[in-house]
Amino acid sequence: MITGANRLNTVEEYYFSRKLREVALLKAAGKPIINLGIGSPDLAPSQRVLSALTDALLDQKAHQYQSYQGLPELREAMASFYKSRFDVPLSPKTEVLPLMGSKEGIMHISMAFLNEGDEVLIPNPGYPTYSSVTKLLGCTPVYYDLKEETHWHPDLVALESKDLSKVKIMWVNYPHMPTGATATNKLFEDIIAFAKRNNILVINDNPYSFVLNEFPRSILKYRDAKDVCLELNSLSKTFNMAGWRVGMVMGKSEYIDAIIKVKSNMDSGMFYGIQKGAVEALNCSEMWYVSLNSVYEQRRALIWQLADALKCTYDKHATGLFVWAKLPENTKAEEFIERVLKVNSIFIAPGTIFGSNGEGYIRFSLCASSEEIEEAISRVK
Repeated sequence: MITGANRLNTVEEYYFSRKLREVALLKAAGKPIINLGIGSPDLAPSQRVLSALTDALLDQKAHQYQSYQGLPELREAMASFYKSRFDVPLSPKTEVLPLMGSKEGIMHISMAFLNEGDEVLIPNPGYPTYSSVTKLLGCTPVYYDLKEETHWHPDLVALESKDLSKVKIMWVNYPHMPTGATATNKLFEDIIAFAKRNNILVINDNPYSFVLNEFPRSILKYRDAKDVCLELNSLSKTFNMAGWRVGMVMGKSEYIDAIIKVKSNMDSGMFYGIQKGAVEALNCSEMWYVSLNSVYEQRRALIWQLADALKCTYDKHATGLFVWAKLPENTKAEEFIERVLKVNSIFIAPGTIFGSNGEGYIRFSLCASSEEIEEAISRVK
């Protein structure tokens, strides 16, 4: 019998891949499931984006292989987006690389910079893909605590008291998923100084900056950041283009060149029409953000009502596409969400899938209509 690679023993199937199959089976059996578990935007991209995609289909170049670095106009749009939205100057030729979603970038960056046996600093709670990619490459995850009492910020002093000699990469993610915490100017400055002292490459995963967040920040704006930092971003959440798979990584040209060595051996370029649509999205007006956040504000207010009905507490100052809610004392997250799924036919993500510090918390997604959320409230009440 042919067996799988040993590296597969280090990871499990992605939680949402597994759980959404279960939810689909319940729906097929007639259960009226309301899915508040996953952050897949249900709203449409702008009409200008859709028109750019359809118009591009008739272009003579549309169905050919595309550049591994993306269209020049896409890289220019990404650089302009970072200048106008974050006040970060970037060279579109050397410091910007389009990706087929930022999740792809996590693998490409890790393959470009990690050797087997290296260690990687990973937030707990945090995005599970940081851990799974690290393990698949034969490296060791070193989890650093994020806790409510410290505003979900790392204790860099405590981290620096440990042996960091094998650490090559540190993943940070602000605005933070799943908690919605944001970074202060001082936190980013401290992370950069920490990285310089310890010769660590920091990657800020930054796809949530423009959802219910008054102060979007990029780590690349801060002094010396490009020496030790990369940043990932995505069009999935900000522009309702999750299924299009458009992301980007920004940073020092030498780091980008290393990532291209991996990426150019993994794909043959992004579809032309998608790139043209992405250019339109990145050039959208301020009204796009206002309109998007107006919808999410209404939904978040309803999710707060649902959390109240479930006797949870939450931070009204948190940002992003989710509401991170604390369960009543001594309540286990996975037991709680299974009970709500069974009794109320509502799927909510348990905090434990994001790490051990997620125990006692659940995560609601705002990617459901107001009508669906209102129905969920009525079921719980």
